[in-house]
Amino acid sequence: QVQLVESGGGSVQAGGSLRLSCVADGYTYTDYCIAWFRQAPGKEREGVAAINPGGSSRYYVDSVKGRFTISRDNAKNTLYLQMNSLKPEDTAMYYCAPVLFQKGECASGWAGYVKFFRAWGQGTQVTVSS
Repeated sequence: QVQLVESGGGSVQAGGSLRLSCVADGYTYTDYCIAWFRQAPGKEREGVAAINPGGSSRYYVDSVKGRFTISRDNAKNTLYLQMNSLKPEDTAMYYCAPVLFQKGECASGWAGYVKFFRAWGQGTQVTVSS
């Protein structure tokens, strides 16, 4: 059973930085792409960034490119999201999830996995004030 524990959120002013962490358990962490998702109040949950099992390929949605960096530590089953130059529109609850479509590389439709995944963690809240 997949278990995910996110942490590292907080309240910052625009332009600030935060580093999120996600500890994953209950599946073979090194077999799958894993991603960060976020959900703002009144909006659907959306993909933010994904990383392949080895950490060599990273994918970002346009709104965070150049500001966010996704990384993973396979020895610790831990996923990270370094968020710099934060904007008020980044305010959301952030979640991680393994993309269990397939083993290996991230599928081109990794962000769409949000519709299928069910074992979400509690998330971590990020609030950015202007």
